[in-house]
Amino acid sequence: MAQVNEYKAKLFKALSSPLRISIINILKDREYGVKEIAAVVDCEQGHISQQLGILRSSGIVKYRKEGNYVYYSIADPSIIRLLDEAEQFSRKRIIDLSIFLGKLSETE
Repeated sequence: MAQVNEYKAKLFKALSSPLRISIINILKDREYGVKEIAAVVDCEQGHISQQLGILRSSGIVKYRKEGNYVYYSIADPSIIRLLDEAEQFSRKRIIDLSIFLGKLSETE
């Protein structure tokens, strides 16, 4: 059980970056090269490569080489389901917080 908890912590650490989450969302539908991902998120290729390395070491993405090009894709579609659940949870929390703040401002 301790190994599983350690891996989960590593997984959530890899998911703790908004940029890495954006990269995963880009890769939802198909594989992309680093240059394509960099263009979509408007970020330097070197930085994207670093982020992909973190995602790869966590088992979130996989890659394949074709000549001089490297293409990345999602290693296991269950990560998409996890992020979809996290998005639903986040939206509910934001709505709850907005309602709370709205009520708070009404009492002032």
